[in-house]
Amino acid sequence: MKKFMRSALLGLGVLVSFVSAVFAAAPKEIPVVYMTKSITPEGMVRAYQALNWKPSGRGAVKLSTGEPPASNYLRPQLIADVVRLAGGTIVECNTAYNGSRAESAMHYQVAKDHGFTAIAPFTILDEKGDASLPAAGVHLKENLVGKAFTDFDSYLVLTHFKGHAMAGFGGAIKNISIGLASRTGKCLLHSAGKSRTNPWGGVQDHFLESMGEAGKSVSDALGQGARIAYINVMNRLSVDCDCDGHPDEPDMHDVGILSSSDPVALDQACIDLVYAQKDGEGASLVNRIESRHGLHTLENAEKIGLGRRKYRLVSLD
Repeated sequence: MKKFMRSALLGLGVLVSFVSAVFAAAPKEIPVVYMTKSITPEGMVRAYQALNWKPSGRGAVKLSTGEPPASNYLRPQLIADVVRLAGGTIVECNTAYNGSRAESAMHYQVAKDHGFTAIAPFTILDEKGDASLPAAGVHLKENLVGKAFTDFDSYLVLTHFKGHAMAGFGGAIKNISIGLASRTGKCLLHSAGKSRTNPWGGVQDHFLESMGEAGKSVSDALGQGARIAYINVMNRLSVDCDCDGHPDEPDMHDVGILSSSDPVALDQACIDLVYAQKDGEGASLVNRIESRHGLHTLENAEKIGLGRRKYRLVSLD
């Protein structure tokens, strides 16, 4: 009888192991990316509501305030309704380069001049230093975000999708990595963990990989989608970032507003929409992305588990 029981238990153990292996190997649900071509306050609300996501506790809305005098930051008139729905404080961090947003006092003035303080409370997360988030990356063992990052329980990440002089493109991944990093943290990211004071001269692919590692540390801290959601706006598609106060005029027409709970899927969808125009209006932006090996950001972000490049696009129009 004991021999029979041992055999039965052994068989049950094999069965459980097999079932566990099957479930572990099963593909995760394909993330959904919602899209509307209406780049209006109503379109912003539609993209937000499609996520069926609500902030928990004290909410923050992360965006770029834009470098003066003429950058393509998201205009307050476009985002005000969504910011109010999210019940959020607009948050940003200081820049690692010398400009109008390098120090808190000047940065608060820029936020006021650009109209953000008129629609919501505004906080510079690294005004009083930084906080360390654990990062289990190849390059980063910690991610230094603004100290006030932990004052907020959930984050709505609003991103103006565009080109970028160093990363090739700036999307949701960049916004939760470089965008949430303190000045010291920005140096760590750009140098792939080698310097806390100098952001320049690092290995390009290592910098791109560090963005994914930092982004994953943020996502993990917020429950991998439970307390963070993303909206990308594809308008004013310059090859230059909102950190450039004198960006090139866009060659490509405006596309729409996209939203998702997966930052990798969201950025990939935006990239695919740009590449659909690679032989036409999107050629200069595609060249900027490829000249900086920008697609490697997505490759690595998927590899380390920040999100998935495969997605299902759902039209809201």
